[in-house]
Amino acid sequence: MRYSQWRSAPEGRLPDLAGIRADEAKVVLASALAAGAGWLDQAALLRLLDCYGLSPVATELVDSPAAAARAAERLGGPVALKLVAAGLLHKTEAGAVRLGLRGRKSVLAAAREMVGAATVSGLPEIRFLVQRMAPAGVEMLVGVVNDPSFGPVLACGAGGTATELLKDVAVRITPLTVEDARAMPRSLATFPLLDGYRGARKVDVAALEELLLRVSQLVESNPEIAELDLNPVVVHAAGVAVVDARVRLQEAMPASLPGTR
Repeated sequence: MRYSQWRSAPEGRLPDLAGIRADEAKVVLASALAAGAGWLDQAALLRLLDCYGLSPVATELVDSPAAAARAAERLGGPVALKLVAAGLLHKTEAGAVRLGLRGRKSVLAAAREMVGAATVSGLPEIRFLVQRMAPAGVEMLVGVVNDPSFGPVLACGAGGTATELLKDVAVRITPLTVEDARAMPRSLATFPLLDGYRGARKVDVAALEELLLRVSQLVESNPEIAELDLNPVVVHAAGVAVVDARVRLQEAMPASLPGTR
């Protein structure tokens, strides 16, 4: 019955998304792959996401604790401070994240503490991300894995540090249609959190849907992207804020001829 319902559903419409700089994104990826496959460095990652309208909250990438303190002053208000180093993928678990810092002195002290811990751990080429704190909202994840058989497989689910605990995820094969992007969040057990659960303020689900469509187009157009992880994505009353992101590259495999798999 489920299969029959799926077969009888409308085919769906592919979106027409504005503001995408596809050629610039290909230059970023080609330059990164020329240096070797693996996780994209932070500067290239920020540029790539910006090409598809997926930029994180206001962010500055700097090289020292003093520069981090100056960046915090420029951004204004409370900021998040994150240590960036090769091989450091899970920043929260490694103690490489400080949230809600206010003022130059607090940012400088936190950055120096991180440098000390990173030096003990042997992390190379330490840098810092200074981000304006995201608005309050619901934490979601959006991720992609490029499967050898199916191509890019996109997941949307409950995000943040409870991702593995909740395991509440909807999955689709790209390219996503407008109808796919609408259905994915609504299929989650945690969707009521987005829709004003127990009197909470409703958040901008339409902005989340557009983000899913932009991610779909990014990975469809660039088969070098082996893995993409946006977690958390904070969905708030006025839009979405990408708080953390990572992208892994590999040489694109040539497409198989029909019927050869």
